[in-house]
Amino acid sequence: MATTLAEVLRHFGQDYLRTHGLSTAQARAWRAIVSCRTPALGGQLMRCDGCGAEQWRWHSCRNRHCPQCQSRQRDAWRAARMSELLDVPYCHLVFTLPHELNALAGVHARWVYDTLMQCTAATLTEFAANERWLGGIGAFTLVLHTWTQDLRRHLHVHALMACGALQVQPGGAAWRRPQRSGRFLFPVHALSRVFRGKFLQALQQARAAGLLPRDPALTQEDRTRRMQALRRYEWVVYAKTPLAGPAAVLDYLARYTHRTAIGNERLVAIDGDKILLRVRADGRGGKRTIGMPGTEFVARLLQHVLPPGFKRIRHFGLLAPAAKAHRLALARQLLTMPQPSPQAREDALAFMRRVAAIDVACCTHCQLGRWQLVQTLRADRTALASISPTACRGPP
Repeated sequence: MATTLAEVLRHFGQDYLRTHGLSTAQARAWRAIVSCRTPALGGQLMRCDGCGAEQWRWHSCRNRHCPQCQSRQRDAWRAARMSELLDVPYCHLVFTLPHELNALAGVHARWVYDTLMQCTAATLTEFAANERWLGGIGAFTLVLHTWTQDLRRHLHVHALMACGALQVQPGGAAWRRPQRSGRFLFPVHALSRVFRGKFLQALQQARAAGLLPRDPALTQEDRTRRMQALRRYEWVVYAKTPLAGPAAVLDYLARYTHRTAIGNERLVAIDGDKILLRVRADGRGGKRTIGMPGTEFVARLLQHVLPPGFKRIRHFGLLAPAAKAHRLALARQLLTMPQPSPQAREDALAFMRRVAAIDVACCTHCQLGRWQLVQTLRADRTALASISPTACRGPP
């Protein structure tokens, strides 16, 4: 039987909780993962009207940290984005924070994550508006990730950006293509310097305003050393090969939008007091298996639970919600594509045909009868309350 994240938390959870507290968000995520698709959340008893076979269908937790719940949400998100793609190449960029900021993120996660996304968005918006590069309003989506393959803290943002921009002037609107070539956006070294400057300025302003009361850099000397380390080298901004075609773009982005820190498919087995998991071995897709103490695995996993209500997927420029309908319609008109991409429509229909081909109402035993609802079981509040501690002593 395959090892699951819920099984790992059940197995090593008590050992971890003897010496660690949980924040409210961590307790909620823990409870959701462990109870997902179990009687604790309730479900329906179904019976085949042909052969009489029965099966329980347990409810899912729908928590964004649960690996069992992200596949369907990813497909739904992908379908909703179909009409927002433009018929131009897209570029994938990655903005990464230095590890010197990991300790600050451990106590002020919301501020660090928000500032990372805001500075990334401001940098891309500034470069898009620059006549040297695009001279208009860009279209890009940001997705926050906080982990490495072995669950260490690694704060970075994936940006998928259209290679072009909408220029609106009193005399009319135009679609501006990249100045150097149709598949090149911005120089990464220049992006890195501007990105670093914006974040460090925000950090200094937050310190002066008293927004970081639990900063691990306690003294002025500690803060000076950290600032010197952050200024010592260029921050990592990486641009991946541009993608062409709306279908490839959407498939590519969907891999990142609803990915959890670790999925069940990467958990190999529980081996005594260790958990075995697969990690990337090289840049060519190779894998290797490593062992990690179970309590350390739990600790690393929980550091990637997001603050309550935090939006890790954000849209900017043409995709900003406030003006998206008008700006996208204008961009499509300028690109002579007033309707959503035909290729995207075709992919959506193909997806629906594939899903519809799996008839969930047909009995899997006799292949002839239909499942009928026999009984509904409500969520067991007592069982849910016992899954994780009610007293949460960690940071909010």
